[in-house]
Amino acid sequence: MANIKEELTVMLNKALELEHAARIQYLAHAELIRGLNAEKIIERIKEIASDEEKHEGKFRNLIGNYLDAEPVMSLAKTHKANGMEEILKVNLTNEKEAIDFYKQIYQKVMENKQAFQYEFETLEHEIRHIIIDEQEHVAELSVLLGE
Repeated sequence: MANIKEELTVMLNKALELEHAARIQYLAHAELIRGLNAEKIIERIKEIASDEEKHEGKFRNLIGNYLDAEPVMSLAKTHKANGMEEILKVNLTNEKEAIDFYKQIYQKVMENKQAFQYEFETLEHEIRHIIIDEQEHVAELSVLLGE
């Protein structure tokens, strides 16, 4: 088995790629929204993009300063969408996928607490809070979709 810090670095770099892609996708999608209440939805989509940018910074910090590794500069696949409903559904799906993956990261940190003697609390805290933010995004996108 690979060194746990190396394994976690790979996972956090994948998470960083997801956050890079999410921010870009939200900002691009915000420019495509039209119709009734579009301004409020555009505003919220841009706020979520700002949250994703904060997550990028947290993941970069964890990778660089706590795992002494190099953060990636690449991004995960983005997804095109047309129309407000499709945009909201695509992003809702992506948020749920991110949560599922971030929970795997969180579990890895929890299972290897002893390996992170001087990093554990920060790793646990930051990853948990990113999951909480993403859960908030799921709730908000679900409300916008009427689900």
